[in-house]
Amino acid sequence: MLRSETRLRARATQLLYAWQIQGRPALRQTTGGLLAGHPRCRRAIERSEDLVARVVPVVDDLDRDIASAVEHWRYERVGLVERTILRLALYELQYGKTPPKVVINEAVRLAHWFAGESAPRFINGVLDAVARRAGSL
Repeated sequence: MLRSETRLRARATQLLYAWQIQGRPALRQTTGGLLAGHPRCRRAIERSEDLVARVVPVVDDLDRDIASAVEHWRYERVGLVERTILRLALYELQYGKTPPKVVINEAVRLAHWFAGESAPRFINGVLDAVARRAGSL
C-alpha cells in the first residue's frame, strides 16, 4: 500500500503537469478539469492543489535553480515530466520539512512511474547535486 504522501506527490505531479500543458492558466481552472473527470477524488485533488499552489508562484525560480544544477544538458531539453518532478522535489527541498533523502527517493519513484527509462537516474543526480550544494546532504 502506498503512503498518503506518495499518492499526494503523484497527484501533484499530474496536476502541475496538466497546468503546464494547458498554458499555465489559473490553477483552479486546471483543478476544476481534473475534478470533473474524477469527482470521487475531490479531497485528494484538493490536497494536491494545496501543494501545487505553493509551487506555481516560484516555478520560474525553481527552473533557474534546476537549470544551474543540470550538468552537460540544456534545461530546455529536459522533458516536461522530468521538469515537473524536479520542480515539486526542489520546492520540498527548499521550503518543506521532509528530510532531503525522502524527497529525493519519492522523486525517483515518481520518475519510475511517469517518466522514461533514464529519468530516475537523472532526477536523482540533479536533486542530489542541489541538496549537496545547499548543505542538506
